[in-house]
Amino acid sequence: MSELPIIQKTYDLVKWYVPILNRLPRNHKFTLGDRMIENLYELLEGMIVARYQREKLTQLEQLNIKLEILRFQTRLMFDFGLVQLDRYEYIFTLINEIGNELGGWIKQQKRQSENNSQKTSDLPSPLPLSIPLPPLKGGIKENKH
Repeated sequence: MSELPIIQKTYDLVKWYVPILNRLPRNHKFTLGDRMIENLYELLEGMIVARYQREKLTQLEQLNIKLEILRFQTRLMFDFGLVQLDRYEYIFTLINEIGNELGGWIKQQKRQSENNSQKTSDLPSPLPLSIPLPPLKGGIKENKH
């Protein structure tokens, strides 16, 4: 099954990152590690939900926030000395690629939203209700039985 590239990249990030997070020292695993794992799964689930939603913009903006939180959590891992520089750079490359695609998706949805609202405003406005309707020609015929 072909997936959107952003979903596949998020899937690959989860698949690669979760085993590393599961090996964190105990004092970080149950705080930072568990939060990051939960955030990663929510990110993947949110991408899949957004794919099938009609109104995607709100969902995508929420996912962008989750991705930004993941960036800071990853930076904390590096600053705490829990991940080596080469892994940190690889993780950031993956997160940035996802972020770039997510940003493009958000821009696309904003343009669509603007186009839809412009089309709606281009429609003629309905007649005001206070305009009297012309009388019917010939009047109303009575039903004679």
